[in-house]
Amino acid sequence: MAEKKMREAVLEFAEERFGTKPEYLWSRTPDCGVLRCGNNKWYAIIMNVDGRKIGLPDTGKLDIINVKCSHLMTGSLLAMKGIVPAYHMNKNNWVSVLLDGSVDIGQVTALLEMSHELVDRTKKKAKNAASE
Repeated sequence: MAEKKMREAVLEFAEERFGTKPEYLWSRTPDCGVLRCGNNKWYAIIMNVDGRKIGLPDTGKLDIINVKCSHLMTGSLLAMKGIVPAYHMNKNNWVSVLLDGSVDIGQVTALLEMSHELVDRTKKKAKNAASE
């Protein structure tokens, strides 16, 4: 899957699954969009960055998505091709996933689901209230 198509597929998944569209907050980086949960917290940020900024050789600009993960999973995820330490986020709890096809779309969407679940506390509160 081509890089632009992967970016589009990820954003389409986020809209269909969670009802979220990217918010483009910064005029200096118009291709950088955040995805928020119902509690207004970010569960992902999609960007186009120079590969050197994420520790890759001179690859030019790449689409990436940062997702939250359990600090217990970070090491395992970083051992996988196409996943690198998070760009501009806490590297213990976030990873950057290349959207260049090195990580298949199914795995990217699974990571996006995990990130959303970790960040969306409104679901946990509702679930806890229902069980009481």
